[in-house]
Amino acid sequence: MDKEKCDLSIPSGVKEKKLEVIDGYTIKYHANGKTIWSKGKIINDQPDGYWEWYRTDGTIKRSGHFEHGEPVGEWITYNGKGEKYKTTNRDKK
Repeated sequence: MDKEKCDLSIPSGVKEKKLEVIDGYTIKYHANGKTIWSKGKIINDQPDGYWEWYRTDGTIKRSGHFEHGEPVGEWITYNGKGEKYKTTNRDKK
Protein backbone atom coordinates (compact mmCIF):
# COMPACT_ATOMS: atom_id res chain seq x y z
CA MET A 1 0.00 0.00 0.00
CA ASP A 2 3.00 2.32 -0.24
CA LYS A 3 1.82 3.91 -3.46
CA GLU A 4 -1.53 2.14 -3.66
CA LYS A 5 -4.65 4.01 -2.74
CA CYS A 6 -7.56 2.54 -0.89
CA ASP A 7 -11.12 3.62 -1.51
CA LEU A 8 -11.13 5.99 1.45
CA SER A 9 -9.83 8.97 -0.50
CA ILE A 10 -11.66 10.09 -3.60
CA PRO A 11 -9.61 11.38 -6.56
CA SER A 12 -11.18 14.31 -8.38
CA GLY A 13 -13.60 13.29 -11.09
CA VAL A 14 -14.42 9.92 -9.52
CA LYS A 15 -17.99 9.37 -8.36
CA GLU A 16 -18.24 8.75 -4.62
CA LYS A 17 -19.38 5.26 -3.70
CA LYS A 18 -22.68 4.63 -1.94
CA LEU A 19 -22.08 4.10 1.76
CA GLU A 20 -23.93 3.43 4.97
CA VAL A 21 -22.98 3.04 8.60
CA ILE A 22 -24.28 -0.05 10.42
CA ASP A 23 -23.36 -0.77 14.06
CA GLY A 24 -20.42 1.64 13.77
CA TYR A 25 -19.02 0.04 10.60
CA THR A 26 -18.77 2.10 7.43
CA ILE A 27 -19.83 -0.01 4.46
CA LYS A 28 -19.07 1.22 0.94
CA TYR A 29 -20.55 -0.38 -2.16
CA HIS A 30 -19.28 -1.03 -5.69
CA ALA A 31 -20.62 1.17 -8.50
CA ASN A 32 -23.52 -1.28 -8.92
CA GLY A 33 -24.74 -0.11 -5.49
CA LYS A 34 -25.42 -3.68 -4.37
CA THR A 35 -22.20 -5.52 -3.58
CA ILE A 36 -19.92 -4.45 -0.74
CA TRP A 37 -16.64 -2.75 -1.74
CA SER A 38 -15.21 -2.25 1.76
CA LYS A 39 -16.14 -2.25 5.42
CA GLY A 40 -14.51 -1.06 8.60
CA LYS A 41 -14.69 1.65 11.24
CA ILE A 42 -13.99 5.34 10.77
CA ILE A 43 -12.89 7.24 13.87
CA ASN A 44 -12.19 10.98 13.71
CA ASP A 45 -12.60 10.88 9.90
CA GLN A 46 -9.86 8.22 9.54
CA PRO A 47 -9.98 4.46 9.06
CA ASP A 48 -9.23 2.64 12.31
CA GLY A 49 -9.13 -1.02 13.24
CA TYR A 50 -9.74 -3.97 10.94
CA TRP A 51 -10.87 -3.34 7.32
CA GLU A 52 -11.82 -5.62 4.43
CA TRP A 53 -12.19 -4.98 0.67
CA TYR A 54 -14.21 -7.18 -1.69
CA ARG A 55 -14.56 -7.93 -5.38
CA THR A 56 -17.90 -7.44 -7.14
CA ASP A 57 -18.56 -11.19 -6.91
CA GLY A 58 -18.34 -10.95 -3.09
CA THR A 59 -14.97 -12.66 -2.59
CA ILE A 60 -12.56 -10.96 -0.25
CA LYS A 61 -9.74 -9.05 -1.97
CA ARG A 62 -7.66 -7.50 0.86
CA SER A 63 -7.74 -7.13 4.62
CA GLY A 64 -5.70 -5.31 7.23
CA HIS A 65 -5.61 -2.96 10.19
CA PHE A 66 -5.36 0.81 10.50
CA GLU A 67 -4.25 2.86 13.48
CA HIS A 68 -5.26 6.54 13.24
CA GLY A 69 -5.54 6.29 9.44
CA GLU A 70 -2.20 4.52 8.89
CA PRO A 71 -1.95 0.87 7.75
CA VAL A 72 -0.19 -1.29 10.36
CA GLY A 73 0.67 -4.92 10.95
CA GLU A 74 -0.14 -7.79 8.64
CA TRP A 75 -2.06 -7.04 5.43
CA ILE A 76 -3.39 -9.95 3.41
CA THR A 77 -4.18 -10.00 -0.31
CA TYR A 78 -6.48 -12.78 -1.54
CA ASN A 79 -6.74 -14.41 -4.97
CA GLY A 80 -9.93 -14.53 -7.03
CA LYS A 81 -11.15 -17.54 -5.04
CA GLY A 82 -10.77 -15.70 -1.74
CA GLU A 83 -7.71 -17.73 -0.73
CA LYS A 84 -4.72 -16.09 0.95
CA TYR A 85 -2.29 -15.05 -1.80
CA LYS A 86 0.20 -12.62 -0.27
CA THR A 87 1.02 -11.18 3.16
CA THR A 88 2.67 -7.80 3.66
CA ASN A 89 3.89 -6.42 6.98
CA ARG A 90 3.09 -2.72 7.36
CA ASP A 91 4.79 -2.15 10.72
CA LYS A 92 7.03 0.89 10.86
CA LYS A 93 10.71 0.07 11.06
